[in-house]
Amino acid sequence: MKRNLLSVAALLFGTLFLFMGNGLQGILLPVRGNLEGYATTTLGLLGTSWAGGFVIGCLVAPKLVRRVGHVRAFSGFISIIAIIALVSGIIIHPVWWVVLRAVTGFSTAGTSMIIESWLNERASNESRGAIFSLYIGITLLGVVGGQMMIPLEDVRTPVLFMICGIFYCIAMLPTTLSTAASPQPLKAVRLDLPALYRNSPVSCLGILLVGIANGAYGTLGAVFGAGAGLSDTSIAIMMSATIFAGALMQLPAGRLSDRIDRRYVLAAMSAIAAVAGLLIFLLHPTSPALLIGLVVLYGAVANTLYPIAVAHANDFAAAEDFVKVSGGLLLLYGIGTVIGPTIGGPVMSAITPHALFLVTAIAHVLITGYAIIRSRIRAAVPASDREAYTTIPTGTSPMLTPQSMSLADRGAGKPSETGKAPESGDPAVKFG
Repeated sequence: MKRNLLSVAALLFGTLFLFMGNGLQGILLPVRGNLEGYATTTLGLLGTSWAGGFVIGCLVAPKLVRRVGHVRAFSGFISIIAIIALVSGIIIHPVWWVVLRAVTGFSTAGTSMIIESWLNERASNESRGAIFSLYIGITLLGVVGGQMMIPLEDVRTPVLFMICGIFYCIAMLPTTLSTAASPQPLKAVRLDLPALYRNSPVSCLGILLVGIANGAYGTLGAVFGAGAGLSDTSIAIMMSATIFAGALMQLPAGRLSDRIDRRYVLAAMSAIAAVAGLLIFLLHPTSPALLIGLVVLYGAVANTLYPIAVAHANDFAAAEDFVKVSGGLLLLYGIGTVIGPTIGGPVMSAITPHALFLVTAIAHVLITGYAIIRSRIRAAVPASDREAYTTIPTGTSPMLTPQSMSLADRGAGKPSETGKAPESGDPAVKFG
């Protein structure tokens, strides 16, 4: 175990700086754009373009990596991200930012897929869970660490953009200097919406709606904070605390979903997120402590929804289809994060910044209602036959790629349970 962890230590070190750059750039652009007077709709498009680029990257990047190799592709992708971070600090223009953000999303998907496939190659059956958990923890720590750098420098200067570029360049070093053999070619995951829906209607629709809510908040949360009168430091604390609260809630929510119908847990967590969002929208709290407290409550429950929905989908799928099911759901989540900021920006412009949480509340109410309805139509899988819950935090944006599902490997070694058939009555859904 120790030897396996040491073999990926340098790669994980680079991963930390990659996500520090992602976290800093993700909050820096909307904060700076808000100070420049950009419309909320335009700032929402930053998230839309990033998510759209990320989804396309998950589909296209494997072909590019197979053509030029892992090391060259990684160097190319991360060089593009670093260049864009620096250019964004020089060219302060909303149209350029939106276009460049899409390229960043595409390249981020490529770099993340390479890292995750590399970790998967180095992991043994005994160390796989530890490596996956460590990887998840590092991505969260990196995003939070990047966000917390906002108060250290005036966002009106190009300094923070330069720091983003430095982080990305540091992230490139461990992989480019490594003498280890490259991993096997990346696996492409095809999104098959009809098959996903037949496998689990709740997970399919639920993850799309979770993506809409998380995408809206992840992109526009900082804009909301500025509109609500929070300082840059308070905004950074709010965004980071939301991620930490979601990470802390993963285990208790997951254990509860292992014991009772996951759809009840999904409905309950969504209902709490909806109530927290509606309170923010209706009350317009003026106290920073109360406002941040409600947002953190929202994040604590909202960030548990994705892994619970994935676990529910895998309860009804054959073990060998885990990666394909989870990968497809991840891409569906990415589509939701494209939609969320596109809706959230205009709504905030038309009403108030607090209307961001009206958008998230509507999405969570729909999840609650649909999960309850489906629980009356389809029987739950007995607790003894369910896949064990695995923590897959999404933070405020899709941070994982389909390659990470191979690293999680929740279905490894488990025999196929053909008795758990989809609602159509056919054998367990197969994904080609």
